[in-house]
Amino acid sequence: MNLPTNSSISVTLSQKDLRTLTTVNSSRSFERDSLYLNGVSHDIDNDRTTSCLKHLRLLRQQLEEDDPNLPKISQWKLHIISENNFPTAAGLASSAAGFAAMVAAISRLYELPQDASELSRIARKGSGSACRSMFGGYVAWEMGEKPDGSDSKAVQIAPSEHWPNMKAAICIVSDLKKDVSSTSGMQTTVQTSDLFQHRVSQVVPPRYSQMVDAIKNRDFETFGTLTMKDSNSFHATCLDSYPPIFYLTDTSKKIIKLIHTLNDAIGKVVAAYTFDAGPNAVIYYESENEAAVLGILFGVLSNVDGWNELNSTTLKVPEGVPLSSLDSTIASGVSRVILTQVGEGPKESEVLLVAP
Repeated sequence: MNLPTNSSISVTLSQKDLRTLTTVNSSRSFERDSLYLNGVSHDIDNDRTTSCLKHLRLLRQQLEEDDPNLPKISQWKLHIISENNFPTAAGLASSAAGFAAMVAAISRLYELPQDASELSRIARKGSGSACRSMFGGYVAWEMGEKPDGSDSKAVQIAPSEHWPNMKAAICIVSDLKKDVSSTSGMQTTVQTSDLFQHRVSQVVPPRYSQMVDAIKNRDFETFGTLTMKDSNSFHATCLDSYPPIFYLTDTSKKIIKLIHTLNDAIGKVVAAYTFDAGPNAVIYYESENEAAVLGILFGVLSNVDGWNELNSTTLKVPEGVPLSSLDSTIASGVSRVILTQVGEGPKESEVLLVAP
């Protein structure tokens, strides 16, 4: 059922910059379910995907039984066409976006009455993080207590407009598929890490409550401190796994040092890094601190793609930041930068994807 060991919180990012686009077709003439991702046919016969489809079809079947006039599309096969405009399986939540988009698209095709929180229970079966992506803004995945997982679902802490000046700069350290997937990596960690049980029982619960308060109060210093500490804690458990799991690279570590150098120079937390199960850095900041945060990033990554729409003349390394601390070798490990901000959850698109 893909149930979590603890509750968690995420920020949904803007679809203007990172998005999964999914089209779903259903027809009595289709012989089998099929999935095309970024133009390539993928095996749909796996537990995670078939579990989602089975649950959605069951909900549609219930509607058809209640209303005999409805077409029996729950019995028809589905063709799912999906594409990402950001690296897939590289630690940037592509599976979360993908399963959330798929569940949202099929639920609308089936005209299901369930709300986003109920649908998040289905998306969770495909990818745990996908349940949070069913909402925009600031979202919690409540782990729940029931053995059947019925209360393990996502709820929105606050919509994007509650804290609209939250922005993020993503440093793509590697767009290659990870050696260890998020799912298999977490399974190894749960089974072998001594630190993991301490993290679940002692570290995460109080941080969860503190983060909810920080979001509601728009308290960036607390938000940023908790974000960085929890990212470090997560990767410590990965390293404590046996065999150890290495998601962070030398470039990742240099970015961590750079952000701490910036915060120390300014005297407060104005930027916060976090790393998912991968080497790519997501750096949160508020729009009023954009010149300082992007200034130091541009100082070492000016030759990297992604700055096109930004007026770089307004960016400069903040006063007080020792120039000797700026490691120019970071640029050799970063392929591009994606500038984005907090955004909405799934929404309908007029773009229609067609299978190749």
